Amino acid sequence: MNPQSFRQTKIICTLGPASSTEETIRDLIQAGAETFRLNMSHASHDWVREVFSRVRRTAAALDRHIAILLDTQGPEIRTGDLSSNLTLKPGDILDFTVRGYKSVEVCSVDVNYEGLVDDISAGDIVLVDNGVIRLEVLSKDSNKIRCRVLTPGILKSRRHINLPGVRVNLPALTEKDKADITLGADLGVDFVALSFCREPADVITLREFLGSLDCPARIISKIEDQLAVKNLEGIIRESDAIMIARGDLGVECPMEELPIIQRRLIKRCIRIGKPVIVATHLLESMIENPIPTRAEITDVANAVFEQADAIMLSGETAAGRYPVECVRVMDRVARRIERSGGAGYAAEAHVDQVSKKTVRAAIVLANSLTNARILVFTRRGYIAACTSNLRAERAPTFAFSPEPGVCRFLALHWGIVPVALPFDKNPALTVEMAERALRDRNLVEKGDNLVVISDVLAAGGVYDSIQLRVVK
Repeated sequence: MNPQSFRQTKIICTLGPASSTEETIRDLIQAGAETFRLNMSHASHDWVREVFSRVRRTAAALDRHIAILLDTQGPEIRTGDLSSNLTLKPGDILDFTVRGYKSVEVCSVDVNYEGLVDDISAGDIVLVDNGVIRLEVLSKDSNKIRCRVLTPGILKSRRHINLPGVRVNLPALTEKDKADITLGADLGVDFVALSFCREPADVITLREFLGSLDCPARIISKIEDQLAVKNLEGIIRESDAIMIARGDLGVECPMEELPIIQRRLIKRCIRIGKPVIVATHLLESMIENPIPTRAEITDVANAVFEQADAIMLSGETAAGRYPVECVRVMDRVARRIERSGGAGYAAEAHVDQVSKKTVRAAIVLANSLTNARILVFTRRGYIAACTSNLRAERAPTFAFSPEPGVCRFLALHWGIVPVALPFDKNPALTVEMAERALRDRNLVEKGDNLVVISDVLAAGGVYDSIQLRVVK
């Protein structure tokens, strides 16, 4: 089978009103989606239960290991309700008020976070509605923050507020987040995304909460403000995966820095050995249009070239007019860019354990062969994740596991094709079963080289091994 039949970069789709029917979920999977995201900023619990069941049922019918990602709303700061929109011009004065206070001498809007007046200082910049409206803090007291408008805009109700460089004392998990995560744990969610992660302690807080629920879901930390970028190293090490959430990150940081931050994040994640997702605005124009802009194609191509584990669609599939076509576009672009080669960041990956050195040796062997396939056998996903992290040049990796949850976990990893398989006590028999399963599914063909990373029985013990087999 031609290596071009396998796409290495994974695709994540956000489900929403445009994509939550069973028929559309099936079409998205067949178009190439490997993970579905549920955005808890907009989803009700009843809707989540219904969609969760549809995804599991449809994936089983298609014999696919599809992961589900629950994305927390996080500790957002938002403006309150307005009786009418406010038209703001440069130089206008606007008060952000708390504790029910209402300014009478100037225009004002309530804010949902009372501690804002304690966290912010005169001279700080406030960004509203994804940075469209920019204001400078002039003064504050116990009930209000007085600002001068720097850029014009129309302020509507419940707009998101960003505070570049300001450390806010909000909890890592809100009560809403805890209720949403509890629901996800009950349903058996595979990943939980931690919104507005600021430091390693936030990840630890979420992990302890998942532990209290006896939930094995992996943690994806979303990098979306300056403090998270500053604490990047520790956050990566505490997390199971990283999401480059370019929406808020592009507002919080100077726009010209965003491509540099994205590249730095991908490099660091590959070096440390954690999956990394590039998210937000990848095909934004396709919310309304049937084809993307050429700039969007280049954006997707760059993420694929840098060998991010996954690229994510948000509004494009949740609320857009062409959700399935968006996945097809991503699939098409990713396959073409992968044939042209990658950035090679895996050359700097940390290979500091014997098991990782074994995996690297297997990848070197696979890279030297034509029509190579890598077969990995894993109960927890660790060896398969190591194989993914070292980015084989051409060979796809088939990861066999007896655990369905591990197969879904691996659905997020670059280059991994997860396959559920019961393990025999004799590793040699397990390898033979795996080869037979691949032949039966037409995933390998006669003459393919199989580089096998597995256990072997020898001298009364079990040892790691690398085997080379040829499909007969």
